[in-house]
Amino acid sequence: MIIDGYSGEDDSVVTDKTKEVIQKFKHRKIKIFDNPGNKGKGYSVQQGFLAAEKEWVLFTDADLSTPIEELETFFRYASGTDVIIGSRNLPMSQIVVKQPFFRSMLGKIFPFFVRVVLLPDIKDSQCGFKLFRKEVAQKVAQKQMIHGFCFDVEILFLAKKFGFGIQEIPITWSNDERSKIRIISDSFAMFFDLLKIRWNALLGRY
Repeated sequence: MIIDGYSGEDDSVVTDKTKEVIQKFKHRKIKIFDNPGNKGKGYSVQQGFLAAEKEWVLFTDADLSTPIEELETFFRYASGTDVIIGSRNLPMSQIVVKQPFFRSMLGKIFPFFVRVVLLPDIKDSQCGFKLFRKEVAQKVAQKQMIHGFCFDVEILFLAKKFGFGIQEIPITWSNDERSKIRIISDSFAMFFDLLKIRWNALLGRY
């Protein structure tokens, strides 16, 4: 379990009680990594990947927009691939609670640019439910440079670049109104990060 050291609009205010809640379950073999400040979701996932010990590594959004029960379905594909990712954009995907209009539009436009710039075969790079073999997770984490919302694209790009198999499967998903994505500023940052990933690849930084 990776916990950012900060949550909220003001650096001096901590509003997220996740750490306190998780500490009550430490006896159940749960490890807590307390980041030094708000490093971004990508940083937290990277630290989790590097610290992984078991054969498979799952990262999932804390709001459980994708039910944890989907993990059972994921393991049905485990023998034939290295990375399994949930997708909201496949014909069999079930969207229980839809996003507001502007977020929904971004959810259609951004994947298009991801396919054009980096990952032509991936329908949904941003769904927060992904399963990696440990060796894959740790190899991509060692090269990961993006810590913002576009980190998903980078780690999938790296997995593909290193020759690992990626299986995209439909999932059940519900929008959570508490999402912290800022439509304008975060969208620009994500598009810029797409170009940064392509540029890093061209420069041989991966």
